[in-house]
Amino acid sequence: MKKALLLVLGIAMVLSGAWAQAGKGALIGVAMPTQSLQRWNQDGANMKAKLEAKGYKVVLQYANNDVNTQVQQLENMITQGCKVLVIASIDGSVLSDVLKQAREHEIKVIAYDRLIMNTPDCDYYATFDNFKVGVIQGQYIEKALALKTAKGPFNLELFAGSPDDNNATFFFNGAISILKPYMDSKKLVVPTGQTEFTTIAIPAWNSATAQARMDNLITAKYASGAKLDVVLSPNDSLAIGIVASLKNAGYGTAGKAYPVLTGQDCDKANVKAMIAGQQSMSIFKDTRTLAAQVVDMVDALMSGKTVPVNDTKTYNNGVKVVPSFLCDPVYADKNNYKALLVDTGYYTAADLK
Repeated sequence: MKKALLLVLGIAMVLSGAWAQAGKGALIGVAMPTQSLQRWNQDGANMKAKLEAKGYKVVLQYANNDVNTQVQQLENMITQGCKVLVIASIDGSVLSDVLKQAREHEIKVIAYDRLIMNTPDCDYYATFDNFKVGVIQGQYIEKALALKTAKGPFNLELFAGSPDDNNATFFFNGAISILKPYMDSKKLVVPTGQTEFTTIAIPAWNSATAQARMDNLITAKYASGAKLDVVLSPNDSLAIGIVASLKNAGYGTAGKAYPVLTGQDCDKANVKAMIAGQQSMSIFKDTRTLAAQVVDMVDALMSGKTVPVNDTKTYNNGVKVVPSFLCDPVYADKNNYKALLVDTGYYTAADLK
């Protein structure tokens, strides 16, 4: 009996060692939505570098914000024999079929920063605390306008992200959780009356669409001299379009100051805009942190260990609650950007000239 037990344990150790050895050289698929935004280039590059440093082989592909292209890329990754797929989806609601193929090939799936919806075949989710992103933006506005003590009213306009990105509603709801009491008391007023997510959402996070909408808002309510005090923008691609619109309308000149303007991602162009006083802040989601966390999750999957998660309640994709790891976001503005972005090596000083 004792010999049999020792034999079983020995076989188990050999198999475990063989799996770990195979895992270290395994092929990992990384699917990113687009190269047109700086943050996804950084996410992809960080992910590839960290996985390769751990001994994995990596297939990294960008889909030019085209859903069909991303599906084809994932199918190719499955065919090539990837053991784990890390997916930053373009539209998280249309991947059910290809992920079913992944499941049939015993491939694990980690949703990266954007939750994959309406499928049982999304195993894990790694992101930043997206509700908290919005909360921080709302708190920044609250402090910048001294809303707790100021009389007001202040004129506010709202923007939200792409309606096909699950994160967009978390950002919006987080910000509104802080701003709504001031909106209810009329200390914050939205002159255009556009407050519903479906009305203010910008498809594909498109800068030009955000610029065009800001143009329309200015024409409708601010062309005759009404003051625009604050614009809630959920991310930097929208904020850069909003800045362009404001510039064209004469903001940033004597007697016409830029409104408080939020953002997210700390893209180089937006950090420069913060330094120039055109954008007030941007949420910093250090892609190095998120990439490192995903690599830890991949490592755990490939070695048969418990995958690290810290949230098992929040992210329901319509079929199940997806076990998640949430990293903490912080914000950068003109007062702290150097310590946060330059001194940590995320950017060089020359990047921001």
